[in-house]
Amino acid sequence: MNADGTDRHVVIVGGGISGLAAAHAVRAALPGVRITVVEESERLGGALLTGELGGATVETGADNWLARVPEATGLAEAVGLGGELVAPATGRAWVLVRDRLRPLPAGTVRGVPARLGPLARSRVLSPRGLVRASVEPWLPGRPVTEPVTVGDLVARRLGRQVVDRLVDPLLGGVYAGSADALDLDAAAPDLAALARSRRSLVRAARARAAAATPDTAPVFLTVNGGLSTLVAAVAAAARVEVLTRTRAATVERLSGAFRVTLAGGRALIADGVVVATPGRSAARLLELVAPAAAPPLRDLAYASVALVGLAYPSGALRLPEGSGVLVPAGRRLVKAVTFYSQKWPRSTLPGTTLLRASVGRAGEPVDLDDAELVAAVHTELGQLFSTTKQPVDAFVARWDDALPQYALGHLSRVDAIEAAVGAVPGLAVAGAAYRGVGIAACVRSGNAAAARVAAHVRARG
Repeated sequence: MNADGTDRHVVIVGGGISGLAAAHAVRAALPGVRITVVEESERLGGALLTGELGGATVETGADNWLARVPEATGLAEAVGLGGELVAPATGRAWVLVRDRLRPLPAGTVRGVPARLGPLARSRVLSPRGLVRASVEPWLPGRPVTEPVTVGDLVARRLGRQVVDRLVDPLLGGVYAGSADALDLDAAAPDLAALARSRRSLVRAARARAAAATPDTAPVFLTVNGGLSTLVAAVAAAARVEVLTRTRAATVERLSGAFRVTLAGGRALIADGVVVATPGRSAARLLELVAPAAAPPLRDLAYASVALVGLAYPSGALRLPEGSGVLVPAGRRLVKAVTFYSQKWPRSTLPGTTLLRASVGRAGEPVDLDDAELVAAVHTELGQLFSTTKQPVDAFVARWDDALPQYALGHLSRVDAIEAAVGAVPGLAVAGAAYRGVGIAACVRSGNAAAARVAAHVRARG
């Protein structure tokens, strides 16, 4: 084998953004290697899918990435899309409290305030809840050292209202799960850093804010034309052989290589393998080659969600300025609403207002059919934003088992999975199941898996 990987073969199972990022990084490390991406569905991209609503381009899956995690931006730049990066037109958000829209307080870390003034002015908390949160800097305690859920920590320090009205809606938008069930270190590492530095979350958040230098860089980014553009560009740059509508059945270790057997019996012989599929699928694929990794992956719970897009005539809705509304868990079906026309005005046609609602939480399956779901979401949004007019267009995008639930002790289980996989040279895992669910975290995961596999392939040569 030449130094560029010529005459070697890497198989990546899973064509979402994690698998594609891995393919791109393998190609960069080994320009001559042959790369095959095996994808069970009919297309690449996973939860990145651009569609249409009201004649405009909209995302029917993930709609942006966190800019401060650099890997996604770096990938977009590497595939020639650096000049096409777009930030939201507005970052102001609202939270629904007792059927009233309240501004999300500025200067919070996952809902934990660095300053109590903005929290008081937002009127998100009741007077009693505000008093309870205000005494937090003087409560006894010690920095957190033991595993704890996000909800348990914040309720203990700041009171139940901060969890229910701020932290839980923010985490629900990312994980579709409850703060009371999500591991602090896995689901909110920024908040975990505060909790492990001082006993007071408020004082820790204030110290971090005081030490930070002013930053005018955008918080979120996407690609002009939609995230499907990014998917196509990464696949093209990685120069992969794509097998869609193809299920990988098993991965086995041979003498010095791997055999990936596809449904139907065809076998791919590979020098390195990246498994970039969700938990249960990854467990099945690792059963033979890294059996100790399978049980914790099999036990990883997922939440199913649906996105409902609605197009209305301009002026039909009374929307506040901003990018959207977070909805605490309770009686409503909708958990969050994006004011798509205001967040991404480039994508909206004149005369149309676009909204995108998120539905579904862990343990609460979305069991309405598409027509019922559109009608139910329209009813709730009509009440919130004072309209009796019907939408002129709609879409429903269902994402079954889309979001892994990082239960207490999640990172310890991930360490065990990675140790089992790491004992097999040339094998790696990537994806949202491990150390982050956002696009940027998935790209970072794919890059790390690629580095491991590429080093093994190079060493074999």
